[in-house]
Amino acid sequence: MDFAFDARTEELRGRLLAFMDEYVYPAEAVVHEQRAGLDSPWRNVPVVEELKAEARRQGLWNLFLPDSEYGAGLTNLQYAPLAEIMGRSPQIAPTVTNCAAPDTGNMEVLAQFGDDAQKKQWLRPLLAGEIRSAFAMTEPEVASSDATNITTHIERDGDEYVVTGRKWYISGAMHPDCAVFIVMGKTDPDGADIRRQQSMVLVPRDTPGVTITRAMQVFGYEDHYHGGHAEVVFDRARVPVSHLIGEEGGGFAIAQARLGPGRIHHCMRLIGMAERAIELMCRRAVSRDAFGKALARQGVVQNWIADARVAVEQLRLLVLKTAWMMDTVGNRGAHTEIQAIKIATPRTVVGILDRAIQLHGAGGVSQDFPLAELYAGARTLMLADGPDEVHQRSLARRELKKYL
Repeated sequence: MDFAFDARTEELRGRLLAFMDEYVYPAEAVVHEQRAGLDSPWRNVPVVEELKAEARRQGLWNLFLPDSEYGAGLTNLQYAPLAEIMGRSPQIAPTVTNCAAPDTGNMEVLAQFGDDAQKKQWLRPLLAGEIRSAFAMTEPEVASSDATNITTHIERDGDEYVVTGRKWYISGAMHPDCAVFIVMGKTDPDGADIRRQQSMVLVPRDTPGVTITRAMQVFGYEDHYHGGHAEVVFDRARVPVSHLIGEEGGGFAIAQARLGPGRIHHCMRLIGMAERAIELMCRRAVSRDAFGKALARQGVVQNWIADARVAVEQLRLLVLKTAWMMDTVGNRGAHTEIQAIKIATPRTVVGILDRAIQLHGAGGVSQDFPLAELYAGARTLMLADGPDEVHQRSLARRELKKYL
């Protein structure tokens, strides 16, 4: 077994680490200062636009796409350590390298399932960072953990589809550059196969009948970096039939293809978040005294740091194994591993961040440190892309099937 990164990965790691040190970490405070002066809280601040240009100049752009026609052509195994590095500053680094959700998943959908016209109109501008996008699946009126529950209707009317429904927590929709939604709804609500009832269509944001009703908060955060999370109403919004992605009835399969890479990308970045937390814990522990000695000499603090290190090393190996399997046997062949990392990684990283917050005292929940915002993001990933319990249920069934 060879645990070393290949030469290309090492070269990109070195460039990305230098980019983080020179540009990204210093920009974290600047972003907050500049955002206060914006007329729209959702628009990218000047320093982010500057960093995007620098990332492109350095070739640190679209690293996530395995298709070399559109992206860097990296395997999942090659991309994993890079996504981990970006996860150390998840509010900035993925955005300025054009590796941020939901655009990454939407670009993957268009690259894999879009036709030539759709790629020209939407994929190319997304790859260039000229527009943003959103993925509209989750609904407030149903348990969206079961995607077959969605109630949005996509009805054929001559040469058009008519979209009617209400979605929420639609990431990226508040950003003024968000130009298009990928909307999942039912084209055959009475079909015998509940996994063939759904389809996906491209709905431009300026389509009549599309209304963004409000921004949704996440633990009180507006999550500007992802372009916010919106509640969106589609009131008989009409789009050409050519805006269908793939085929009618293929929406569920496309969603599963989209979510596999999305889940592992989240887990890669979560490991970076945990590494940032450990670094902050150690710096805090050696710089503060309590009850006559440094926090670093307190047994409980040493236990927290040791446990965090062990947990991160375990998670990293599991994520790298999953990435390798996705590269060698495909997403379906790595299904068990994808579910395992989706269960284990957010849960474990939430625990590490919780200890880091505790070690920082009041500072841990303040805006002076990134820990509270990192915690909110990590805790949300116990729900996003399928809640833990759904993955546990599926994973248990697969294990039990061996004995039934």
